[in-house]
Amino acid sequence: MRCPTCLLHIRGGYAELSDHIYNMLGKTDSNHIMWINRYVTRSRTSKKELEGLVKRVFETGDLKEWIIQKFIGKFFSKSPHQFLVKMQKPDRWTLLGYAYEHHHFLKQWVKSCSLIIINTDFEEIHHYEIDNIISEWHGEKGRFPAHHELLLKMGQSYGASLDDIYRTEPLEPTLHAIQTWDHICRNFSFVEGMAAMHSLELIANRKMKEYGASIGYFDPVILRDGSVTRETVDFLREGYEADVSHSEVALALIAKYSSMLNLQQEVQAVFFKSIEEFDNYLNARIERGAILENKQH
Repeated sequence: MRCPTCLLHIRGGYAELSDHIYNMLGKTDSNHIMWINRYVTRSRTSKKELEGLVKRVFETGDLKEWIIQKFIGKFFSKSPHQFLVKMQKPDRWTLLGYAYEHHHFLKQWVKSCSLIIINTDFEEIHHYEIDNIISEWHGEKGRFPAHHELLLKMGQSYGASLDDIYRTEPLEPTLHAIQTWDHICRNFSFVEGMAAMHSLELIANRKMKEYGASIGYFDPVILRDGSVTRETVDFLREGYEADVSHSEVALALIAKYSSMLNLQQEVQAVFFKSIEEFDNYLNARIERGAILENKQH
């Protein structure tokens, strides 16, 4: 067992996990309180009642579907994340904030993929992560540019210099998030690392509305209406076309190996932690855009 908030390894089952959470609630730990309020209950409960409620949150016969629906509930609900709202018709500052902060995200991404490779001998996982590293960071000369290269070109198309993007330190929410992802991928099992990172690719999965999302990552109209730069179209289209296969292949692998290694609850706990960090990181994209815009006044 693993706590979905502090990631503490819990010896035992749901009784021990709920005891830990209940004790942290008694200490008024804000992170544990927020997790309970968001995912379990807003009502005051006894320790025994809490055990059943916590167990119910994790119970599922289909881990892939569980991850997708929890992700939709977090980011694509009737009140979607504010960054997604901005991305329906993004302005210059939203896209610049995206470029600056996502540069740091992708630097961690390639490290996370490498750490996942280090933590397993399963060749199927090696092949999957190597493909990710190539597509996100390296590309293939003469065939396709890396996602990171396309991101930088998008930033440049709105006036950012490469030097400035590289020199700018990540904002605190981005820094905390990438430190958390590094810790998980470095110190936990490979399948927990995959859950932490690859579940996040659902954000750009164009099938999310089919699964119940209220909106998509962006309005596809912007790919053809001239409201964003050609470089932005190239960047968004690449992710839009790739992340269906990326995310769903990953979820199938996560479900397969979490079952094989009896790590389903641990995977779910890490997923919860990761989407909280991702939420804050998306807010950092907005914050960076506002900082850059304010410099112009």
